[in-house]
Amino acid sequence: MVELLQHSSEHKYRDPLMNLLTVFGLFVVTAMLVCYALEKRSPWFILAFAISCALGSAYGFLQGAWPFGLVEAVWSIVAVRRWWLTAKD
Repeated sequence: MVELLQHSSEHKYRDPLMNLLTVFGLFVVTAMLVCYALEKRSPWFILAFAISCALGSAYGFLQGAWPFGLVEAVWSIVAVRRWWLTAKD
């Protein structure tokens, strides 16, 4: 029985899909942070932030945290609207 539990927990941490999902999440959150910090330099950073939020939403849903996915989807819409209004000026 102990072997079965140990094998199960080892497999959990070696799952390549989970590692790829974690790397994707790290990339997305880093992109959001960088784009947010650079928004005042160009409207294109606002659009990049919106895209990063959309990817963050996908990450949230993929990992099973639907509230995070939902909030990021809303932020993405807000950022696209801000980009549109800024780009028009």
